[in-house]
Amino acid sequence: MKELLANKELQQYEKIPVHVYKKPDEPSLIVAREIAELIRARQEDNRSVVLGLTGGYTLKPVYAELVRMHREEGLSFRNVITFNVNEYYPLDTSMVQSIVRYMNEHLFQHVDIDRDNTHLPDSTIDRDEMYDYCQEYERKIAESGGLDLLLIGINRNGQIGFNEPGSSRESRTRLVTLEKATRIDAASIFFEERNVPTKGITLGVATLMEARRILLLAFGAGKTKIIRRAVEEDISESVPASYLQDHPHASIYLDKAASGDLTRFRNPWLVGTVTWDDRMMRSGVVWLCQKIDKAILKLTDEDYIENGLGELVTEHGPAYNINIKIFNEIQHTISGWPGGKPNADDSNRPERAVPFPKRVLLFSPHPDDDVISMGGTFLRLIDQGHEVHVAYQTSGNIAVLDDDAMRFADFVRVYARQFDLKGEEAQRIYDRIREFLKTKKPGEPDIPELRHIKGLVRKAEARAAAHFCGLKDQQIHFMSMPFYETGLVEKSPLGEEDIRITCELLDKIKPHQVYAAGDLEDPHGTHRICLEAVMEAIRRSRDKNWYKDCYVWFYRGAWHEWDIDQIEMAVPISPDEMLRKRRAIFKHQSQKDNVAFPGSDKREFWQRAEDRNRGTAELYDKLGMAEYEAIEAFVRWIPDIKEI
Repeated sequence: MKELLANKELQQYEKIPVHVYKKPDEPSLIVAREIAELIRARQEDNRSVVLGLTGGYTLKPVYAELVRMHREEGLSFRNVITFNVNEYYPLDTSMVQSIVRYMNEHLFQHVDIDRDNTHLPDSTIDRDEMYDYCQEYERKIAESGGLDLLLIGINRNGQIGFNEPGSSRESRTRLVTLEKATRIDAASIFFEERNVPTKGITLGVATLMEARRILLLAFGAGKTKIIRRAVEEDISESVPASYLQDHPHASIYLDKAASGDLTRFRNPWLVGTVTWDDRMMRSGVVWLCQKIDKAILKLTDEDYIENGLGELVTEHGPAYNINIKIFNEIQHTISGWPGGKPNADDSNRPERAVPFPKRVLLFSPHPDDDVISMGGTFLRLIDQGHEVHVAYQTSGNIAVLDDDAMRFADFVRVYARQFDLKGEEAQRIYDRIREFLKTKKPGEPDIPELRHIKGLVRKAEARAAAHFCGLKDQQIHFMSMPFYETGLVEKSPLGEEDIRITCELLDKIKPHQVYAAGDLEDPHGTHRICLEAVMEAIRRSRDKNWYKDCYVWFYRGAWHEWDIDQIEMAVPISPDEMLRKRRAIFKHQSQKDNVAFPGSDKREFWQRAEDRNRGTAELYDKLGMAEYEAIEAFVRWIPDIKEI
């Protein structure tokens, strides 16, 4: 578990100690180990230890490791006192979104902690009693000796606990109003934004800062910008996490994806000596072009020297030589033949000319990611004669709104009655769903019948979009990966069955090209798990004959796009193709107009995709390349050689 670039010189811009690891499980294990060592040290002194805890997807691996150490290594929690940092208000504690339920399911019920020593904000207390309750919560923390160690995450707006932007450094435990951005982010666990409580109980900034040790974890590309603001910029109440710069014993643990905007990774030449290989040269040149708003071929020696790239000019200059090299590299990423152009010189093309046509397998995590993220390339591959297969990895059923599901259930009921197709069973299912929805609580998991209806809705839409693009039924595959089918936003970990299903499909198609979603900014985690399944299945297939002639391409687009210095294949999309792509996306009617999980971006997915595709084309244009309507971008992945 080697930390990435742990170098004092490279970390000179960082005002809080930051530890970066390749994958999230590595820092999670290290943090769990530190907590366990503190517990054991206090046990040897016959003393208690007071932990400040939070919930959330990020911290699940930490709690899982603590539970493992309890079961397999005898780690006892008898001397542990806990205080949870925040909770939505008001909220029934039996709801899946409740921190009470979360802590019980992920930690408390699996270890030997004394339940009298666990303290969680009461989300059911009367509003009139809230002030006195918060004062009492503070008093209990003080009487316990204060927080020895605080374990927290961070939201995209820099929130820690529920201390929203604008929270005072002196704030204490209190009831707060949640910002719209916070409620939008929470929509994923409450199924819709309207179900998210408008308030929350939280420990204040002053209370958190009094902890003797603070560990903050953040994973995923969606946290990059706020991590940089919290760590490298000045302390500001607009980014509450930046207050941690004043704490003597605070540390931040990140995976590689969350660290991408830190200077030592984004612009390492500004903090130390770098090795100017091809990738680093391209990153530096693209950054310089964007910084001073110049095309590549217009850069001068002075531009490089005055902006911290003098070492690059010294080693590889003059500027003319560097400019020509990088211009040609980026120009060669552009290809209107994503499957390779037959009977053409492919020495400067991202894809091979042969074999032609190719068998193509496109993995789509949700039933609409294919057309949203690479719909133009999807259409181009089919138009150019390749045998394209699309594999929908999950049902996407939780993203269908209840009203839409009820409408389809009613259609089935009426259709069955009209044609006497087991109408009684259809009526029974309809009645059961209707009765459930009458009493369904906000965020409550759906019953199996309703989940099945929602899955059928997404499958029908996926087939309609694939048919529109030109595929036949035998080229459309629904994988129904088991990790997804929990009925909850929170999914199970990747399992062996998920990988087996993926391997079997690869062996069946024997593709020359594989496309998979590398969009790790997806806030719900589904894309990450689907990608891990594809990557592991590919690794297991490396000795098979079909793999020897297979390229694996990663796409993005729904949430985030590849940085231009990363792109290895750029497929231009014409205005007509953009309209066809939009029509394919519109086949997913349940995801149109009112999306269940919009994330922090309120635009519809077709709008996000078009804006990103046009934005990529504009970046290429500004670098001095040909001007296109839009561009879809891809990065090639080679197991154990190139990682994203």
